[in-house]
Amino acid sequence: MQLSDGHVDPEFGGVLDLFESFLAEDPLYSAQVSVYLQGRKVVDLVGGPDFNPGDITGTYSCSKGVAACVVALLVQDGILDLEQRMAHYWPEFAVHGKGGLTVAQALSHQAGLLGIEGGFRLDEFTTEAAAEKLAAAEPLWLPGTTFGYHALTIGILMEELCRRTAGISLQELYDSRLRVPLDIDFFLGLPEDQEPRYRNVLYDVDDSLPWEDPLSLDGLNSNSGVSSIMELPNHRIIRANGMSSAGGVGSAGGLARLYAAAITGVDGGAAFLTEATISAMTQERVWGLDRSSGQDNAFAVGFMKAHPSRNFGSYRAFGHEGANAALGFADPSYGIGFGYVPRRQEDGRTPGRAHRLAHAVRQAAVASSNSAEAAVRS
Repeated sequence: MQLSDGHVDPEFGGVLDLFESFLAEDPLYSAQVSVYLQGRKVVDLVGGPDFNPGDITGTYSCSKGVAACVVALLVQDGILDLEQRMAHYWPEFAVHGKGGLTVAQALSHQAGLLGIEGGFRLDEFTTEAAAEKLAAAEPLWLPGTTFGYHALTIGILMEELCRRTAGISLQELYDSRLRVPLDIDFFLGLPEDQEPRYRNVLYDVDDSLPWEDPLSLDGLNSNSGVSSIMELPNHRIIRANGMSSAGGVGSAGGLARLYAAAITGVDGGAAFLTEATISAMTQERVWGLDRSSGQDNAFAVGFMKAHPSRNFGSYRAFGHEGANAALGFADPSYGIGFGYVPRRQEDGRTPGRAHRLAHAVRQAAVASSNSAEAAVRS
């Protein structure tokens, strides 16, 4: 008996089998997975005791990839130059040796602005006040010389760049250019009338973890004004304001559709990003030991890149994962838009469920392509 609800095209039966195995082996497991291939939805599944079709939940840093799609539009429109200095658009940013930092460097986690002492209030993250504090801050390393994951502050950087160049908020631009016209079930700012669909992220509190020094690199990075960063999307104010670093709310279908629309288009429409924009935004800028987390990481402009310990796609794949192991990405090599959203926090490191599903999707895409080519030859 099938444990999940939804639809899978026959050639993606292996993805269904893998998802069903996750449901069978863990009675608490609940998740959604969605896939587009060349602009056509081929997988749309939900399963588990805590998720139903139509439900949405928090996706944490998957929000960064969604916000980076908005930044990509600014680049494509010619109003934001990735190689221009941040201070060109934001003069106040130039203090404390930050004047030479480029937009591309700042948005690939090289700014050294992991946070500020005392952190930011929950109602402050998406405001000009937060940007003012961050611009005035002294970087933790010489900007542009190394990188470290800016878990919360990269959203402030992207949002202020949008205000300075487009004259409106990143959230407003996302709604007007992407979410509404493309019917994307993912929100940077959840409207009140969508609240009944929201389901709290479930996570386990580990009391055995050692005390985290709030003035350590990791402490500054996660100083969000709550006791655990996992609480963030479960606060209405974070969902409502749509904090672009960690406040995005939506479904796996929404993430998959956004990334498919970026590279192939959906419903017969054109891709909203050109090949030139994709190349500029998704070229790997940094790889190696992350100064903040002490783990290996790889980033383009705003997007995560696949690498051996986060092997979610081909060398051209770009997207972002979230703290609960949610994952959204595009893979131009295969024409894939992928979304995975669990209800309960998981370990997102390989061999995580999202990465295993993404691997199965790529295998199915290759097999489908080979079958189509064989049919043409015959």
